[in-house]
Amino acid sequence: MGGSGDRAASEQSEPDFEAVVDYAMKGLPPELAAAISNVDIVIEDQHDDDPDVYGLYWGVPLTERTSGYAGVLPDKISLYRGPLMRDFGHDLELLEEEIRVTVLHELAHHFGIDDARLDELGYA
Repeated sequence: MGGSGDRAASEQSEPDFEAVVDYAMKGLPPELAAAISNVDIVIEDQHDDDPDVYGLYWGVPLTERTSGYAGVLPDKISLYRGPLMRDFGHDLELLEEEIRVTVLHELAHHFGIDDARLDELGYA
């Protein structure tokens, strides 16, 4: 058989979160991955002010970058291990999917799409 469901069923210990993130990132559409510009994805325990948030985008969206945007540190997408593991760590397949959804949501911000527009599109 050999799909994600098989791995979830056989997973008895807590998954290696970084490995799950890597696996989820490999599932992004290649065109999207190629369009990402100057963004690092980092894993943190949880957001200090909102311990339930799964991820946040920190940076300047592509739509707001001007010719003066040069020589700056990369933008950052923070993935928060704590809430993702609390809510989805019991099922590897669900965890992978939620990481993928979270990264896509935050990448939308990188591309200049705000939460209101994501909500209109059904992706908030």
